[in-house]
Amino acid sequence: MAVTSNSSALIVPPPAAAVTNDIHGVKPPIAIPNDWAWLGWLLLIAAMAAAGVWAWKFRKKKKALAPVSPPIPPHVRARQRLHAALGLIQDPRVFCIEVSDVLRTYLEERFHFHAPDRTTEEFMMELHDTHILTVDQKQSLQEFLQSCDLVKFARHEPTEAALRELHESALRLVDETQYERIRQEEATPAMTVA
Repeated sequence: MAVTSNSSALIVPPPAAAVTNDIHGVKPPIAIPNDWAWLGWLLLIAAMAAAGVWAWKFRKKKKALAPVSPPIPPHVRARQRLHAALGLIQDPRVFCIEVSDVLRTYLEERFHFHAPDRTTEEFMMELHDTHILTVDQKQSLQEFLQSCDLVKFARHEPTEAALRELHESALRLVDETQYERIRQEEATPAMTVA
């Protein structure tokens, strides 16, 4: 017997939410902690530190092998600059600025007395209270700086002979002060009683 069906029924699958045994998407991998990872980082840091120490020692050794020229004493530098200033003698203002700057810089380097940024009056007042120079040297320096100030600020036009005198005065002060003065008590030996 043949079964015939006139049924036009449509089979509809149940909704997806209702299915519990469905296949899910792929989950990302789970990181498994490595107990030895810190050792790798520690070795990397140690290698970088060793490379830094090696580079520092190499540079230090290279510097030590480089010839080092001795520093030029202040009086030698001052004489060199004063000699070069003679090339500016045709322009009195520039010449006086340079010669005055040379002497002030020399006094600062030689005696550690701050001179370049002060006015002549401020400089001489502070110098007056020190024992850096003798009374004659202080007087000569004051006359020198005042003569330079006349040319620099008052537009005084000195002759070339007057400029050469200023130059000689600066050289003389450098020559007189280039060495340490010997104090009188150090110069005379102590008398011993026999």
